[in-house]
Amino acid sequence: MSTLTATPPAFTPLPPSSWVRRWLETLPEGASVLDFAAGSGRHAREAHRLGLRATAIDRDAGALAGIGEGIATRAADLEGGEWPFGRERFDAVVVTNYLFRPRFALLAALVAPGGLLVYETFARGNERYGKPSNPAFLLAPGELLERCRSAGLRVLAYEHGLLERPRPAVVQRVCAVRAAGPEALRPLG
Repeated sequence: MSTLTATPPAFTPLPPSSWVRRWLETLPEGASVLDFAAGSGRHAREAHRLGLRATAIDRDAGALAGIGEGIATRAADLEGGEWPFGRERFDAVVVTNYLFRPRFALLAALVAPGGLLVYETFARGNERYGKPSNPAFLLAPGELLERCRSAGLRVLAYEHGLLERPRPAVVQRVCAVRAAGPEALRPLG
């Protein structure tokens, strides 16, 4: 009797989110970008490609290992233990497909004055299309908008709806800026 083993299909990473790319393209060359809960680092790689200083952080050191040269990486538990950032701030913080409400204020505090929080993750209604389907990992209507405002960020753009690609999903996404002064507005590209 012979045993056949199937070769798993090659892993094809997702392309960068068009929402994230839109906002990364507004940053000046050399701006610092944190890809938070980065996984394989698709947004850190896109930031690096655009001439930005990218850092990727995730709990999975193995996923970070393949990101490539020119991108700083850190493996850390983002949900428990000591917060791994101290007083660090970034010109942009990117978060996609990740939600851990207890540390949202800490996450928002990573945004430097004049910097952006670019966030896109799943919302209620996504359970009709697949995972995640647990309400603990799905945003309530308007929740991301309200969390940004509560964290002292000014919302530049917000959307809630159905994405068709790369697969159908219900998401909320926001781009918010931390004011650099009482009348600060960020120029849009």
